[in-house]
Amino acid sequence: MPVLVITGTGTEIGKTVTTAAVAAAALAAGRSVAVLKAAQTGVGPGERGDADEVARLAGPVTTGELARFPEPLAPGTAARRAGMAPVHPHEVAERAAKLATEHDLVLVEGAGGLLVRFDAAGGTLADAAKLLGAPVLVVAQAGLGTLNVTELTARELRRRELELAGVVIGSWPATPDLATRCNVADLPEVAAAPLLGALPAGAGTLPPAEFRTAAPTWLSPRLDGTWDAEAFRVRQTP
Repeated sequence: MPVLVITGTGTEIGKTVTTAAVAAAALAAGRSVAVLKAAQTGVGPGERGDADEVARLAGPVTTGELARFPEPLAPGTAARRAGMAPVHPHEVAERAAKLATEHDLVLVEGAGGLLVRFDAAGGTLADAAKLLGAPVLVVAQAGLGTLNVTELTARELRRRELELAGVVIGSWPATPDLATRCNVADLPEVAAAPLLGALPAGAGTLPPAEFRTAAPTWLSPRLDGTWDAEAFRVRQTP
C-alpha cells in the first residue's frame, strides 16, 4: 500500500488527526512517510495547514501541499473566488506518485468528503484515487447519522471501482450513547469494509510524544497498529 487516500464523510470529523495517527503508526513501524494535502482551504500564506499539523503530531514526515486558498470553502469554489488556479486530480496523482518513489507510504488527505469538487470540470479526490489506483480510507463520525453518509460514500467508491480499505472512527467519545455504541457493529456492515480503528475524542490535543506512543493502539494491524476491532466491538456493543 504505497499510497493511501484518506477522505471523510464530511468536514470536522477528525480526518487530519486520523492521517496523523496513520503516519505515526507507520513511522513507529520503521516506514518512511510522506503526507500530501491535495488542497488546503481556509488558511492564509504563512499559516499552518493540515499537513503541518500532521507533522507536528506524527513526527518526521515529508509534507506537501498542492495549493492553498484563503476561504474555508470547497477547493473549487475557494479557487474561483480567490481568482486562483484550481487543483486538478491529475496534479494530485502526479505529485503522490512521485512521492511514492521516495517513501514507503504516501498519505493523500482530501478536503471534506469524497466528491468535494477541486475544479470547474468537477474533478474530485475520487478521480485522483482512480488515477493512482490507490485504496481509500474513510474517516467517519461515531454517532447518529453516520451510517447513511458512510454507506453513500462506500457505494460511490464501489461504483467507481475503487478499493475501500476500511473505515476509521475519527472521534470516539468518552461516554458513547446507544446509537454510537450500535454503530460499532453497523458501520462495517453498511460500508461492506472493515472497521480499522477508532481515535479517542481529543486525540489531537495530546502532546506529540503521547500521541505518537498511543497512535498504534487506535489502529488495526492493517494500518501498522495493534487495535483489535472485535474486542472493541464486544466492549461497546450493547
